[in-house]
Amino acid sequence: MATGTSYTANNGPGKDSLGVSLSTSPTEEHATNSESTDEEKKLNANQTIEQAVPEDAEPPSDPEKVSYGWRFWIIYASLVAATLLSALDGSIVATALPTIARNLETGPDFIWVVNIYFLTGAVFQPLFAQLSDLWGRRWVFIAVVVIFVLGSGLCGGAHNGNMLIAARAVQGVGAGGLNIMVDIIICDLVPMRDRSKFLGMIFAIIGIFTALGPLIGGALAQAGFWPWVFYINLPIGGVCLLVMFFFLHTGTPEKTSFTVKMTRLDYIGITLLTISCILIMYATTYAGTRYAWSSAPVLGPLISGLLLLLLFALYETVPASPVVPPRLFANRTSAAAFAITFLHSILCLWTVYIFALYFQAVQLASATRAGVYLLPTVLTFPIAAALGGGLMAKTGRYKPLHLASFALLTLGCGLASLLGPTSSPAAWVFFQIFVSVGIGLPMACLLPAVQAELGEADVALSTGTWAFIRSVGTIWAVTIPAAVFGNRFEGLLGGVGDEAARAVLSGGEAYAHGTAEFVGGFKGVVGEQVLAVYSASIQRVWQVGEKGTKEPAP
Repeated sequence: MATGTSYTANNGPGKDSLGVSLSTSPTEEHATNSESTDEEKKLNANQTIEQAVPEDAEPPSDPEKVSYGWRFWIIYASLVAATLLSALDGSIVATALPTIARNLETGPDFIWVVNIYFLTGAVFQPLFAQLSDLWGRRWVFIAVVVIFVLGSGLCGGAHNGNMLIAARAVQGVGAGGLNIMVDIIICDLVPMRDRSKFLGMIFAIIGIFTALGPLIGGALAQAGFWPWVFYINLPIGGVCLLVMFFFLHTGTPEKTSFTVKMTRLDYIGITLLTISCILIMYATTYAGTRYAWSSAPVLGPLISGLLLLLLFALYETVPASPVVPPRLFANRTSAAAFAITFLHSILCLWTVYIFALYFQAVQLASATRAGVYLLPTVLTFPIAAALGGGLMAKTGRYKPLHLASFALLTLGCGLASLLGPTSSPAAWVFFQIFVSVGIGLPMACLLPAVQAELGEADVALSTGTWAFIRSVGTIWAVTIPAAVFGNRFEGLLGGVGDEAARAVLSGGEAYAHGTAEFVGGFKGVVGEQVLAVYSASIQRVWQVGEKGTKEPAP
């Protein structure tokens, strides 16, 4: 097949075991039935992508016609449910986090409840991509669902901050595996031209539940049921397990012994990558709040992490089966798409967490009401994601969508930096719309851009690397704004006249205390001063975000 899909069996001419049938022209059929080189496969797979056709050329008038059977739609529904799990859990703690941090007394370590989830999810994604090539998609998908459900149960039963952070690490491994396996399975089942359409629908679901997460989390936290922020995943995960066990039969595993498969894994590479990410995240999390930027506890881990990251990049040229093959970055199109993915993913959760903090700490909204105030994002993001995927599927062009996205993000972040205690609802509603449309438009166009000039053999690894870079971006989506907010808050805290208030809010405690109940408890001049410091610190976060969106979109 010239589309880069792979199946385990055929049920007849032009029809695979999942009920996906393709209608091809005689020329295409000849190409399908003949042997082709990797270069020919690459061209066939990507003939509708912008880099494979001139700017002034018309899209192909007779692309492959594909119909999807009932088994495909059952699997796709299960993939949507799996996406729902990881998307919801990535943001549901946004409004519940201050309550959780206070109940479990995490102190300034609260940020690790979020960071460790995204960290473990990110570093294990390339490994899961490699495992799915060796053991097949079905069993790897089932394994990651089990890990995610187990982690969710442990999170809900946590009795202290350290236990919750450890459980979130387990849950993050499962969530990272869910994300990468959903992407890989869609690439297996769907031709290149249709991928943006189906990914667009997936990312619309991600958008809906990423934005609904704060509303649900806030309601559960306010009602005193914060453990259900995590327990909610258990029944959905069980359904996903059953569906995939009975219906998923794609991505045939290699017919080699267990020992040979184990020797193919890139143990050194994944270890270097994990340690480097942990060190860099530790340094940036506590820099400027617990420790000075020039102190040894910051510079030591930061420099060590960067050196290990460089060592990882160099080492990946050595093993026969690297977890992140350097060849994926060899062409300009893929390298640029990876860079855009990183910047874009940073802003995805950045906006949710900072808007949630603004509504609670500056607008003095309850956790539940803060979730309601995020409805403009809930409603706009999925529409923009589906629209972007549809436009990509119809035109085969992704660059205009990337350019429009970053233009809207620059405008939206700039406008959001103007928000303060007296801003009207009309202002923060429309500013959210600019930001959420900018985030949603390119969601389904990033992976096809990465794969535009890569061959079929690189589908799983390129998807794994893309998902890893996207997940690393989500790590920084919390770490960067938290660091910017904390540094700015510490610098302005001297303007608060009450010594007791300064003592409570210093040392990185400001975010954990960013609730309407706490901030609204200060009255008179001190209350105005605390509110002003929160507002100015959040404005600085948006100003930094605006600078980041001005990077060109290749």
